[in-house]
Amino acid sequence: MSEENTRKRKGDSFDELEIDLNASVPLSKKQKRLAKKGKLEEEPAPKVATVQESEQKPRSKYGVWIGNLSFDTTKEDLVRFLLAKSSIQEEEITRVNIPKKGNQIKGFAYVDVKNEEQVEQLVSVSEQNLNGRNLLIKNATSFEGRPEKVESKLPPSRILFVGNLSFDTTEDNLREHFQHCGDIVRIRMATFQDTGKCKGFAFIDFKSEEGAITAMNSKVAKLMLNRKLRLEYGEDRSKRRPKSHMREEAVEKPETTFDVEVKPPPKKQYRERPHPQVREKSSVALASAQRASAAIVPSSGKKIKFD
Repeated sequence: MSEENTRKRKGDSFDELEIDLNASVPLSKKQKRLAKKGKLEEEPAPKVATVQESEQKPRSKYGVWIGNLSFDTTKEDLVRFLLAKSSIQEEEITRVNIPKKGNQIKGFAYVDVKNEEQVEQLVSVSEQNLNGRNLLIKNATSFEGRPEKVESKLPPSRILFVGNLSFDTTEDNLREHFQHCGDIVRIRMATFQDTGKCKGFAFIDFKSEEGAITAMNSKVAKLMLNRKLRLEYGEDRSKRRPKSHMREEAVEKPETTFDVEVKPPPKKQYRERPHPQVREKSSVALASAQRASAAIVPSSGKKIKFD
């Protein structure tokens, strides 16, 4: 390496780069080709960084949840509605968050204000109409009225139903996936008769109810082979009372007595059916039958003549 280059690197300082955010976006290769041919209609507009995009406002502890929004509702529509229906000023609204899925909103929003009194004012605006729909406004920290999450229709048991399985699932996959929940006694997986592959569901018998309860509460157990499983408690048939106990209870139960004499119903009288006559076989009947004569029989009639 020459001495001049080393001297330049040690002594010289690099100049700072200045970037103009309001400058126009450079043309792409396709746009340059169209510009040469004169087919480019409009130049791309310069991208201006707005305050809303660059700065994320912090979340306040005072806020409301607004539901039942129309899918074409915008942030400006919601702010204009709240300002018109309450005495809150625009500066007092610190944050407006409308979650979206793609280009469409999800139907609810969060609005933050500065104090608890302003929250009560917004809650009082509930059931007012915006874009053809009555809004539901609640305190963001209140969870009243939400339905309880139902995990299973049956009470807890040691039997676990597993649904939405892949057709390539095997018993070894199920045993390996649920073995951390508890001791597994048996795995009953529904399979096709022709291929032997899984039909999409199975029953896992744990040694105790704790294994099934652990699997229901585990987030790891609900995802298998990139599929979200459907877990429910199954019916434990071993807890069923046999029918013999029901008969014993019926015998031990005292019978109720009545003053009225109850006569038993008369027994049905059945007529004896006559025995069907046994027909002889065709060969025996023909052997004992009287045979006709093979000779010519003379006529025995009278001949009548007409004039």
